[in-house]
Amino acid sequence: MTVHGRRLAAAAAAGSGALLLSALAFQHLGGLAPCPMCIWQRWPHVAGAALGLALLAPALRGARALPTLGLAAMAISAGLGLMHTGVERGWWEGPSTCAGGQEAGLSTDELLDAILNAPLVRCTDVAWEMWGLSMASWNGLMSLALAGLWAAALLRPQASSSASQ
Repeated sequence: MTVHGRRLAAAAAAGSGALLLSALAFQHLGGLAPCPMCIWQRWPHVAGAALGLALLAPALRGARALPTLGLAAMAISAGLGLMHTGVERGWWEGPSTCAGGQEAGLSTDELLDAILNAPLVRCTDVAWEMWGLSMASWNGLMSLALAGLWAAALLRPQASSSASQ
């Protein structure tokens, strides 16, 4: 991968890190509990940020697998974000469970108490929006942009790699 390609990949990885930190800030500072689909959308950004860290390893600098994996991760994130948008807008149904898992080893009374006191977060509810787009919509669009950066990093000509290093 060329120096310019590595810079594009690093920018894409930093974008994933920024989106992930933003989601965590909305959750922990803003008090917006995520639904299961929101959590699913975070994992590709964890992968994208980790791939950015892998770019720092000298042995992996020329690896075409990194931008390929980054592109795949952002395509998955964009798909999840756009799928979640469709669930929010009622275009299709989402997962049947949107309120978290059950605790093992609890008595019936303890389990009922945990269920009744658990915050219910539905995948159909829009917790935050800007300019008519939900967080899921923004994640889908931003992930498409980051996929474009990963693709550009992947498609940089390899022939100029030795000249630019």
